[in-house]
Amino acid sequence: MMIHIALTTGEPAGIGPEISVRAASQFLDQYDDVVIHLIGDKALLNSSNERLIIEHQALSKPVKAGELNVENAKYVISTLDHAIDGCIAGTYDAMVTAPVQKSIISESGVTFTGHTEYLAEKCQTPLVVMMLCGKSAFKSDLLPDELRVALVTTHIPLKDVSYVISKELIEKTIEIIDKDLREKFSISNPCIYVAGLNPHAGESGHIGREEIETIIPALENLRQKKYKVIGPLPGDTIFTPSNLKEADVILAMAHDQGLAPFKFATFGEGVNVTLGLPIIRTSVDHGTALNIAGKNIADSSSMVAALELARKITRNKRGTSGS
Repeated sequence: MMIHIALTTGEPAGIGPEISVRAASQFLDQYDDVVIHLIGDKALLNSSNERLIIEHQALSKPVKAGELNVENAKYVISTLDHAIDGCIAGTYDAMVTAPVQKSIISESGVTFTGHTEYLAEKCQTPLVVMMLCGKSAFKSDLLPDELRVALVTTHIPLKDVSYVISKELIEKTIEIIDKDLREKFSISNPCIYVAGLNPHAGESGHIGREEIETIIPALENLRQKKYKVIGPLPGDTIFTPSNLKEADVILAMAHDQGLAPFKFATFGEGVNVTLGLPIIRTSVDHGTALNIAGKNIADSSSMVAALELARKITRNKRGTSGS
């Protein structure tokens, strides 16, 4: 049974269209059980493969590589809506997203803090979790085949993180991670390592009390429910090889706490997957790269990896459901 993946081609002035076509073509040469539907304006895309289908969404204005135009923001949103609606309807098995420019969408009058939040709203899902997956660029028997880092908070100012995290949020986040690692990644008993918020995980309350008052009570409650959670561990030592080898995922409290070490380790080949949605969504782990758009030099490795993960999750879910 063929797998149908919708690939939204992102900000038209960025590298999204070119890496989408290049990665999709490379991916389809390797896998014969997938059809990819490129969602975007046909003027920006090309295909000579019958399993690479262009689904035309018209630009509002012509595009010049590297130059943003606020009038094309609605075009970007329309590509996302088309893919989301198709996944919900069952037309597509999964969606993969190329990078968008959050600022230009927001300037158009659409409230948009990122794909993750927009997908949650469109799918009427109260809480989703951002998780990054990728193979380490450092070859060592001390490291796992795949690194996974999830986040409690995503695109919010650092000064607000302490106010946003709560016992309930941490518990629900870990419940979502555990469920999707079982169902989408076929991990039977996920082991989740959890970072603290403060230096040295609060140093027993001497460098902040969030660990004592919020994080530790949440983890203790989860352990009583038989979740396999370790922590909270200091953010500066949680990414040691021994921890990475033991953990199925590391959960960070804030965006850069988790993604800075992850992106250093994976060197741009990571994949963003949204957990908790009723649909499958993966994405590249980089931005629009306006400075090199149109030069045909952008690295498409992350997009290939995103397509591979979308295929893998789809096959895992079909296996779980017996189909």
